[in-house]
Amino acid sequence: MSELVSRAIRGSFFDFTGTATHPQKPADYARYVEEGLLLLNGGKVVSLQTWEAGRHLLTDKVEVTDYRGKLIVPGFVDCHIHYPQTEMIGAFGEQLLEWLQQYTFPVESQYHCEAHAAEMSAFFLHQLLSNGTTTALVFGTVHPQSVDALFSAADRLGMRLIAGKVMMDRNAPDCLLETPEESYSQTRALITRWHNRGRLSYALTPRFAPTSSPGLLAKVEQLRAEFPDTWLHTHLSENPQEVAWVKSLFPDHQSYLDVYHRYRLTGKRSVFAHCIHLEEGEWACLQQTDSSIAFCPTSNLFLGSGLFNLRTCGEKGIRMGIGTDVGAGTTFNMLQTLGEAYKVGQLQQYRLAACEAFYHATLGGARALDLDDRIGNFLPGKEADFVVLDPAVSALQQMRQANSRDIWEKLFVLMTLGDDRNIAHTWVNGQCVWQPVPEENT
Repeated sequence: MSELVSRAIRGSFFDFTGTATHPQKPADYARYVEEGLLLLNGGKVVSLQTWEAGRHLLTDKVEVTDYRGKLIVPGFVDCHIHYPQTEMIGAFGEQLLEWLQQYTFPVESQYHCEAHAAEMSAFFLHQLLSNGTTTALVFGTVHPQSVDALFSAADRLGMRLIAGKVMMDRNAPDCLLETPEESYSQTRALITRWHNRGRLSYALTPRFAPTSSPGLLAKVEQLRAEFPDTWLHTHLSENPQEVAWVKSLFPDHQSYLDVYHRYRLTGKRSVFAHCIHLEEGEWACLQQTDSSIAFCPTSNLFLGSGLFNLRTCGEKGIRMGIGTDVGAGTTFNMLQTLGEAYKVGQLQQYRLAACEAFYHATLGGARALDLDDRIGNFLPGKEADFVVLDPAVSALQQMRQANSRDIWEKLFVLMTLGDDRNIAHTWVNGQCVWQPVPEENT
């Protein structure tokens, strides 16, 4: 065994050893190893065991990183985020449709510039990693160069990333529109260039039904048939006015989701962000097609869009992950996002336990992206993406961690009081890719 180990990590570990289909079931698979040893071979996990059980496997050739006093969890999975909107996060005063016109479209119009796209890609990935997120499903802009820049930067980091260029041919500024034929050819070229290159994957990304003509959706359907292992990433039922708009644009369809379903865009690896105002038939369609939902609590609250129904999603066993949805979302930090998710549940008499919340942010998110065979926990053979959390970086956190009774309370305190200060180190593919810059002595 020792010959297969290139590096070892010592500390406390928390993960889930199996996927759950009901919100109360993650606890059955939860694993907490207070004095643990994670053995790695390059970018893969060899094993996680107690320090006493594994210490004999260490040799002088194995580099040991000591994180005692820290809590190590699988890297966070962000199931919905817009990298170009990083520079407009916190924009004031609008709901969804007005917000797109006032802020989003003007910002996205800059991404025809390769240099700007490259600069913002680097900044965006740094924000993800400094907040402990190691995998993300990402919107680009309509410009192919926006995706080229993002994939190039992620590839250099060895990061697992799914992304795609926006496909959009109506109801947006002229500078952001394309024909269905242009969208097809540019998207096809990007898939050929980037899909399954290293740890990168491609998502077909029609922005949402209002900016998609039937001709464009037909091209998305054609690409999905040609490249069946790609992802589909779009928005669904975020805002009541949006839902009404879709019904007026597509009067022959039964519902908002039916627009996508008729073009065969539902199914495994189809991820629909928001899903706040779903009809019963839409819940059933998501369940029957094994589609996934990205729950985006901070953006749903920030834009006044509504409250996602956690209880219904769980009871129907629909795949679900967490999305920060920057820039309508107001933080890259998954701990803060989970805290907001808890409040969304409270407003609907649903108690989002820390166990369920951390499941959705790690293995549950991986399952929503159909990546749970590769990431999301510390089982042998999984990719070595993880975040090292310092659970007590302030006097208040120190007090609450000290008087917490068990791991569940400690995790709950982290997701209600935690933020980017709690991220001590972030590891991707078996390498430490982010750590705080030491303060200079003055």
